[in-house]
Amino acid sequence: MGKFLFKFVIFLSAGFVLGEIVVRAWHITSEVPKRYLDANNIQRYSPKQQGYWKGGNHSWATNNLGWTGTLPKSYENLVTVIGDSFIENFMNPTECHQDLLLKARVPEMNFVEAARSGVSFIEAMEIANSMDSLKPKLHLIYVNPTDFTESVREIKVHSDITQVDLTNKKVVPGIMKSARLKSMLYNVKFAYYLFQRFPLTDIKFNMVAHAPAKTARQPDHSNHIKMLMQFVKEKYNVQNKIIVFHPKLPDALKQEVQAAGFKTISLNSEGKGEWTFVYDHHWTCYGHKQAADQVSLYLQNWLRSNPL
Repeated sequence: MGKFLFKFVIFLSAGFVLGEIVVRAWHITSEVPKRYLDANNIQRYSPKQQGYWKGGNHSWATNNLGWTGTLPKSYENLVTVIGDSFIENFMNPTECHQDLLLKARVPEMNFVEAARSGVSFIEAMEIANSMDSLKPKLHLIYVNPTDFTESVREIKVHSDITQVDLTNKKVVPGIMKSARLKSMLYNVKFAYYLFQRFPLTDIKFNMVAHAPAKTARQPDHSNHIKMLMQFVKEKYNVQNKIIVFHPKLPDALKQEVQAAGFKTISLNSEGKGEWTFVYDHHWTCYGHKQAADQVSLYLQNWLRSNPL
């Protein structure tokens, strides 16, 4: 029995070492930077991290502010670019980020990104508040429909997403799940790959994966959205924030946002090439360039009315 256990441990150790070599050499999983909770209860990335996207075709880096993207040489005439994983944009190389694309199109302004996967609309507003210390001229906030519904605890509680409790009229910060375990495994790439590939939260899912799908009528959240926008209008300055709607958002949602006093930009992907990856709903470099073309037209018109 002792010899068997000894051989088993040797075999397991050798397999683990081989797995570590394979994961590091071929980048078979995407590396994700470590997070921390700042003084404003906003989840940022620890500064000056580097890593590779799956396949290793391009790398990413986090800057001194705890975000992805490239910091400008000057914060004069600044515009922030705030959003979720679309703006975080790990899946594309650096040159396809909105900050650099917009800078190339509107050189009179400087741009800084503040984005992270899982950012809700209400957290985007909190991030904008935290960026006000840089005295930006405008905040660009890129949104999907789910960014609004996920912001409201009365619709569904998401403990890891910053939400608003409309009943008590307060913002509830999201918490970082499995932060300690992720931190322990982060530098052991094979272990981290296994952690991402087989998360504990997927156990129940695997048990019901083959259950027949049920089609259900989508619930009407219009009243909650109205209450959310009223809360936002009362709590935040909406005058310096431009809401950038992803393509194909419902008109009713746009109207609610506009009624709250926001200026808006509606991106249009019709009649053009494919904005998104075949295997993923995020924007390709082409999609990001198209988005930057449309947003830059708005900014150029804004500059005509508001010369720097």
